[in-house]
Amino acid sequence: MPRTKLQEIVYAVLMTFFMVLAMEFYNTGLRMGGMTNEGFFMAFSEMRIMVPVCFVMGYFFMDRIAPKIAFKMVTPGEDKEIFCIIVRAAVTVCLMCPVMSFWATLIFKQPGVQFLAVWLETIVINFPMALCWQIFFCGPLVRFLFRTIFKGQIEKQAAESQG
Repeated sequence: MPRTKLQEIVYAVLMTFFMVLAMEFYNTGLRMGGMTNEGFFMAFSEMRIMVPVCFVMGYFFMDRIAPKIAFKMVTPGEDKEIFCIIVRAAVTVCLMCPVMSFWATLIFKQPGVQFLAVWLETIVINFPMALCWQIFFCGPLVRFLFRTIFKGQIEKQAAESQG
């Protein structure tokens, strides 16, 4: 997918925005006992904090580790592309969910001496949503937007690699 530094940054920003958006809506709805109009405003407010945290954690740390782990399980070019995409997405969620749950627990939940228990509970609650959202919705949406934004560059890169 991304081949240049600009493309990497744009892809990371898109992925961060849509993952944090969904997870904030989800967690706000859980805290409030259901989603309300007020919950949307609360979620957007929390995004101001979580988007930068998620971007830094993802772009500078997990995006360096995830491909190394994922591509020990699948081999791009040999395995079907969809398997490579799913494994990469799953590994990323496996890394990011505990990290982002850590920050959410620390920032929003005020767990005190129960930090470990609350953090583990947060991971368990967030993981199924994060995995399903990533594989079925966010990943395809971000790849579509990315291809749309960089259509000319992607076609040019493809032509150069074939020629």
